[in-house]
Amino acid sequence: MYVVRRVGIFLFSVLVASALVFSVMSILPGDPATVMLGTQATPAAVEALRTELGLDRPIPIQYMDWLSGVVRGDLGVSIFSGQDIADQIAARLRITVPLATMAMTMTILLAFPAGVYAASRHRRLGDTVVSTLSQIGLAIPAFWAGLLLVTVFAVGRRWFPAGGFPGWGSVGQGLRALFLPALSLAIVQGAIITRYVRSAVLDTMREDYIRTARSKGLSRSAALWRHGLRNAAIPVLTILGLQFAALLAGTVVIESVFVLPGLGSMLLQAITRRDLLLVQGGAFVIVAIILTINLLVDLTYRFIDPRVARR
Repeated sequence: MYVVRRVGIFLFSVLVASALVFSVMSILPGDPATVMLGTQATPAAVEALRTELGLDRPIPIQYMDWLSGVVRGDLGVSIFSGQDIADQIAARLRITVPLATMAMTMTILLAFPAGVYAASRHRRLGDTVVSTLSQIGLAIPAFWAGLLLVTVFAVGRRWFPAGGFPGWGSVGQGLRALFLPALSLAIVQGAIITRYVRSAVLDTMREDYIRTARSKGLSRSAALWRHGLRNAAIPVLTILGLQFAALLAGTVVIESVFVLPGLGSMLLQAITRRDLLLVQGGAFVIVAIILTINLLVDLTYRFIDPRVARR
């Protein structure tokens, strides 16, 4: 029942999100037909194009037509390029998703050991050092971190490319091109997650079952690793799901800094051109990915702590 309930909530959330995305795109000022034809176009030409694009129909009918297409995997056709929107988004996701995944992997590898170490050295030198570094990481914007990494490791050392993406013909070259962008995102996200991990571990270490384990002769570290980390993982897992959404949003800026042809740069171009169908499809896909991640996080709770399903 727990899984069925969570999946039902997920599907309802996707439906509501689709309505919100479509509504926001519909109420934006301006007319795509006028943008496409230019300000010198005659009213008759603009009206004819609006009819061709289906913009003259009532908003609810437009939404239902668009939603039925989404269910079939058809997001429509770009107003400017004439290409299938789903194909364009799929091609861009081949860069954006690996970038966000690499950034999250780096974040976990950086934040979890640092957070646990800081909690195990509470109010000692190690805790102070980790807390100070996390504060510095929070203060650094991702784009500034990216520029700094390019200066040091691309321009100075020439270990990584400064920008661009060579494609996935060579997996190694593709990963090299994404390494610095992912690291610039991970620096900021790692600082945030480190603080949450530290807080969650400290709260767990104050629980009665940890005191019981300590009274049986286990050291502080042994009690933490054997009994504490599983319970501390639940609130941290929630934050990871939320921060992955922030990573997807952060790729918009980072892709511009590193000249990556990902989903973020595509959406920026579409907004500039007022290609509303492309913006609408891209925004919906991002929202759907975020909701899917939240669903996976909810389902993971059950395996970490079966009591969640019973509650």
